[in-house]
Amino acid sequence: MNVTIWQWGLILVSSLILFFLSPLAKSTDQFFKATHRKKAPSALWLTGSLIISWIFAKSITNAANLGLDFGIVGGVAYAGYYLSFAVAGIIIYQLRVKGGFKSIHDFLTNRFGRGAMALFSILIAIRLFNEVWSNTMVIGTYFGNQGSTPYYWAILVFTTLTLAYAIKGGLSSSIFTDVIQMGLFAILLVVILGAIFSTEDFTVQKVAVSGSWTFELGLNLFFAAIIQSFSYPFHDPVLTDRAFLSSPKVTRRSFLWASLLGAICIVLFSVIGVYAQSLGMKGQAAVEVGKAFGVVILLVINFIMITSAASTLDSTFSSFSKLLAVDLKMGIDLTFGRASMAAIAILGTIPVFLNAEILSATTISGTMVIGLTPVFLFWKLPAPKISFYLSVVCGLVFGFLLVFKLFPQQLIFTEGKYADLLWVNVWGILSCIILYLTPTWIKK
Repeated sequence: MNVTIWQWGLILVSSLILFFLSPLAKSTDQFFKATHRKKAPSALWLTGSLIISWIFAKSITNAANLGLDFGIVGGVAYAGYYLSFAVAGIIIYQLRVKGGFKSIHDFLTNRFGRGAMALFSILIAIRLFNEVWSNTMVIGTYFGNQGSTPYYWAILVFTTLTLAYAIKGGLSSSIFTDVIQMGLFAILLVVILGAIFSTEDFTVQKVAVSGSWTFELGLNLFFAAIIQSFSYPFHDPVLTDRAFLSSPKVTRRSFLWASLLGAICIVLFSVIGVYAQSLGMKGQAAVEVGKAFGVVILLVINFIMITSAASTLDSTFSSFSKLLAVDLKMGIDLTFGRASMAAIAILGTIPVFLNAEILSATTISGTMVIGLTPVFLFWKLPAPKISFYLSVVCGLVFGFLLVFKLFPQQLIFTEGKYADLLWVNVWGILSCIILYLTPTWIKK
């Protein structure tokens, strides 16, 4: 049984099915706001779309690898990021109901001016650009070694096919296909877990005691994730775009459910890594477990990666086109929306050929945007424009300190992996809040 042929079959057949099933957007409301028969997405559709658009190929690879490194504690630590949905759901509900704002860009322009909105737009454009190649590179590694011809072909074909159905329907396509992909993800995850737990020596009890609840073995990452959850969701337009589609109450309910169910999905996927740890495996947990179980489970894991990467990629394309067309008002028409999707697909694929390291789509960018925490947490506070810039630039500085490992060791009070991530975020967020509030105190 030639695995590669089956892998290509999965990509081609699933993409073509999604292309033919996707609705064709004939109006800007369908393309940019996902209206269907003049109705906004329901709570069920919105919840499914939120979860799968965040369970991207890179995140489930990370979840499995953290399960391998730290046991179930690693999965729980990574699931901490899903607090982001609850935070965003509650705060954006208040922005819409009590503040009367129509979008994040509307809020920032109103409160801090066009310059603040422009700086924010640059940050989220970089985020979307990273999202393209960090997900497609994961798909490429299932077809060949990094830099090999099959690796490049898989990325190009996958990106092109996903772009095709995204261009057809915009955000309508994205949300419609998300729900199908969420259903597939759930079924495939059950199949994998069923195979793992059917082995003789592996039990739920083994999973429960597989990690150690210490800072060194996973809790550094858990607390860093919780801290970042107060800023992280607001720089992710894939998430925030969906917060303005349905009524405020439906949206809030969907975000709270997505927070809980998304976290559960990540913890369950990390069990694959726990299983790999129990057998002393090394390398990429999901790939190694797939190989250990044979072709069928390997293909199921591949299909989960394809499904989750496609859902994130189509959401990235639709968010980028909305950013340019609607938020930055460059041209609210279907031709411009579709052209901007093609542009981000091409630009976002270029780093693949430059052998760029897969930047962590969570931890590093998550630190760089901690300056958004007080902006949204204290949104009712009438802070001057300078507060926004002080806080956001402070967050960027701490992000660079982390990337270039320039943060003083004396300020790191725990040991082990992710200790620097945790303490850069602790000190960074305190600094951002103080800098944000200082101009208000001076004014008084």
